[in-house]
Amino acid sequence: MRTRRHRYRVRAAVAVLGLSGAMLTGMTGTASAAPAVPQVRLSTGQRLADGISYRGFSVTASHGTVYGHLLTADLSDRHVSVGLLQPGAVAARAPLSRMADAAGAVAGVNGDFFDISESQHPGVAATGAAVGPAIADGEQVKAAVPDAQRFGPALPPGDSDEDVIGVARDGVARLDRIRLKGSVESPAGSWALRGYNQYALPVGGIGLFTSRWGSVSRERAVCGSDHARGDGCSGDVYEVAVRNGEVVSRSDEPGSGAIPAGTEILLGREGGADQLRRLDVGDRVTVRHQLSAGGGSPLRFAVGGFPVLRGGAPLAGLDASVAATRTAAGFGSGGHRMYLLALDGSAEYGAGLTLKELAAVMRQVGSVAAVDLDGGGSTTLVSRSPGSGGVTVRNHPSGGAERPVPEGIGLFSR
Repeated sequence: MRTRRHRYRVRAAVAVLGLSGAMLTGMTGTASAAPAVPQVRLSTGQRLADGISYRGFSVTASHGTVYGHLLTADLSDRHVSVGLLQPGAVAARAPLSRMADAAGAVAGVNGDFFDISESQHPGVAATGAAVGPAIADGEQVKAAVPDAQRFGPALPPGDSDEDVIGVARDGVARLDRIRLKGSVESPAGSWALRGYNQYALPVGGIGLFTSRWGSVSRERAVCGSDHARGDGCSGDVYEVAVRNGEVVSRSDEPGSGAIPAGTEILLGREGGADQLRRLDVGDRVTVRHQLSAGGGSPLRFAVGGFPVLRGGAPLAGLDASVAATRTAAGFGSGGHRMYLLALDGSAEYGAGLTLKELAAVMRQVGSVAAVDLDGGGSTTLVSRSPGSGGVTVRNHPSGGAERPVPEGIGLFSR
């Protein structure tokens, strides 16, 4: 993997795609004068593979000139697909370039916000797990943590940790909201399932952990509350291991270590712990779980992110004052074209974009809908030129090097 250390030169410009100047009115905290609508200047496109291209760009916004990078994928091309890049477990992290090369991706960006630090819970290890839902190759990987337990900026009004950008089995991209539906059924009772491979459980809930979780301790799942991530860890917990539909062990504390294939771990807190205590070793238990989307063709790929653009217009309530290094994903052309964007790190090239500006930029490059992904030190965009042996980091990450992340969006051309 190689990282570009020079600033690219923008070689051509494109006209603004008909945005209203009202989209960015009311911005505050400007460091320098900026036009009402940031004008995106795109470089000449570079073909990476059939249906996938790369461009650099610059834009002068409220906090100065920002440099960034854009991937475009033609989803109507039968050679092109989108997939979830993963390090091998939900509770694990790796550099995006390593995940992209391992999966054979042509290009990609980092994904959702994640559990990066547990300074509010001394002695509890950060899991590295992402905030929102994830689906990989049609397989349901994880559900979303409660909104109050998220890492990242505050959600705009109406957004949720259950929001995703995804691509359905018919190859069409869309925004959706994925909710967990599930149950635990046993001779002792039938209870709702409130978590699935996620780093935080709702108060009083029962969560399911599978071999996809990894080996990291599950203790973090019983910390925090439905009101604040920093609230204390519950002292009322119970864990049950189920193998082949039968309870094989019980414990009054969360466990750690790899979960064998075919084994399911049920972890409850408060009321959920009381329910699990009613189970005995040898009891038959049926665990059902389903990540339910809003409708349409089933999603083959999905990653969490909060919407900033929908129907060609920025969402109401987007912050217009705080600029940051951003990563975003969007789509246009009826869901047949995907756009992945990453900015250069603010430490080298200015202060970045506000969320409202990000929505405007995504609209200019062609998106009618878009989500904000993890930014700051996580922002990374990689691509592989034709004939090269591996991907190159195209942006300038904050801090000068890739930050390990739990997931990414990969573009593939088969």
